[in-house]
Amino acid sequence: MTLRRRRLGRTGLEVSELAFGGGWVGGVLIHRDEDTRRAALARALEAGVNLIDTAPSYGDGESERTLGRLLGSFDRAPYVATKARLDAAALADPAGEIERSLAGSLERLRRDSVDVLQLHNPIAAATDSRHVAADRVLGDVAGALDGLRAQGLVRFIGVTALGEAAAVRRVVASGRFDTAQVYCNMLNPSAGRTMPAAWEGHDFSGVLDACRAADVGVMNIRVFAAGVLAGGRRHGREVPVVDDSALDREERRAAAVFAALGDGYGTRAQTALRFALAEERTAAVVVGMAELGHLEQALAAAAEGPLPAPALARLDAVHAGNFGLG
Repeated sequence: MTLRRRRLGRTGLEVSELAFGGGWVGGVLIHRDEDTRRAALARALEAGVNLIDTAPSYGDGESERTLGRLLGSFDRAPYVATKARLDAAALADPAGEIERSLAGSLERLRRDSVDVLQLHNPIAAATDSRHVAADRVLGDVAGALDGLRAQGLVRFIGVTALGEAAAVRRVVASGRFDTAQVYCNMLNPSAGRTMPAAWEGHDFSGVLDACRAADVGVMNIRVFAAGVLAGGRRHGREVPVVDDSALDREERRAAAVFAALGDGYGTRAQTALRFALAEERTAAVVVGMAELGHLEQALAAAAEGPLPAPALARLDAVHAGNFGLG
């Protein structure tokens, strides 16, 4: 089976509907031995994965170093997307910070350029210790990224579409960015639909519609909700990235989801992935994995295709009842 491909927005790149997640939570490029890391990349490329998502913060650069060591040994050269995170508490020299971050990434990746460079900070109306204000993103941050693109160091630029939905929509609609990493999963699908009044959670309303309107290519992130949707024991690497996502509450929500869906759509992880694949406004679903078996599960889920309409309708009913949490 070769993975289906989708157009990554205005970039024009045809990317595999599964992207290889190089992050901390899955961590196969960070926590596993070298043979396992190589085998995971080899199997992904063989199956048609042609987009890898990484960042300097993933394992303090270990994800990028692994890719730098190993990617050159394969015949197939995937697209590589990495990120730059600003010190939101300072923001004295965003251009310099981004330039230094990219220089470090290129050194670790052993590349002269990357295909996509994305701002890694969440976005809000005002800057605080975590968020960068939309005005800054559309000002000197976008200018710095444009400058790196003009130098040929990056092909396309993007944002991580976390934070306040209105601010994210404004940035996406500006036309300044080519890609966005969007949070959307079975516990919080608000980026792609109007949620019922009873539902509680961080609201990303309108983000996917804004991406489609601006032809911004979407990478769907956190489809397993930091592993909660995949089930099993906690691994200690769960890092919630949105409000109202404490692990105990997320686990209760997940229990309600699978009580409604049953086990007819594969494993819990496969069901969550097939939900993400049902979203046509998404180009690639970023899949993190801890071991080779997780990759095989993901490939099998992709072969089965998106969740069917009756399953999606049952999920709508779970959301309408706020997962039974009152």
